[in-house]
Amino acid sequence: MADKIPPKAPQEKRGGWLSRFAPGVRKIVSRRETPDNLWVKDPDSGEMLYRSDLEAALWVTPSGRHMRINATQRLGYTFDDGEYEAISSPDVVEDPLKFSDGKPYRERLIAARKATGTKDAMSIGFGEIAGTPAVAVVQDFAFMGGSLGMAAGEGFIAAARAAIERGVPLVCFTAAGGARMQEGALSLMQMARTTLAVQELKDAQLPYIVVLTDPTTGGVTASYAMLGDIHLAEPGALIGFAGPRVIETTIREKLPPGFQRSEYLQEKGMVDRVVARADLPETLGKLLSMLMGGRRQAA
Repeated sequence: MADKIPPKAPQEKRGGWLSRFAPGVRKIVSRRETPDNLWVKDPDSGEMLYRSDLEAALWVTPSGRHMRINATQRLGYTFDDGEYEAISSPDVVEDPLKFSDGKPYRERLIAARKATGTKDAMSIGFGEIAGTPAVAVVQDFAFMGGSLGMAAGEGFIAAARAAIERGVPLVCFTAAGGARMQEGALSLMQMARTTLAVQELKDAQLPYIVVLTDPTTGGVTASYAMLGDIHLAEPGALIGFAGPRVIETTIREKLPPGFQRSEYLQEKGMVDRVVARADLPETLGKLLSMLMGGRRQAA
């Protein structure tokens, strides 16, 4: 009779002997998990960039791409030593049309707030830019594409009036895909309301500088984004009303290279100067000081 095959000894659980030999050692020698956001892909070259290096470069890649940044980063990069006073925007009626496009508008607002940590697309700060007191309002594309709705309109108006109350200039960083469709005509009305706010600044003889960032399109371009005393733009920013693909489809022609980009618009006279992100605070400070003519007021 054939010999019986002895049963296999039970397999040791992975790491079991090590845990018994020296409790806690396994935890020490276990492989560290790499954070998901340790590396960032350069959208132009495809190169993987170390996140901390990219942050140190103000989110400008070695290829020169000025990546999109959030409102908190923008305000921190703009004001001296990153210090500023946050100014709140007025509350507005939410979801006035009870709109749903497959997902209720109210749920989209909740998701955007959770993702960005802000109430809406506009954030406002007051501080000094290269020594000149100013109010800055930043449009965050991460919040529903920076779309212009009632809250964003109220935010811009609040920023303009804060500048008037303090007797200081207003700087606006634009980034938007256009009007917020979930608010219908109430969204389009903000184009007129923000235009009137710009006129209030002019009546108070206070400078209004616009910094166009990627992308600035739609009704924002058709209103306060193009009403500045001076228009600056970050390199490579898409600026226009309709997007290039829509235009090509409509006219059935190929657009020229660089069409609707900052450099192209500077060449055509719609942008005064293209300024790298690292140089913006100094450039803004010089312009604001010159336009204020030596005046320096702050609340």
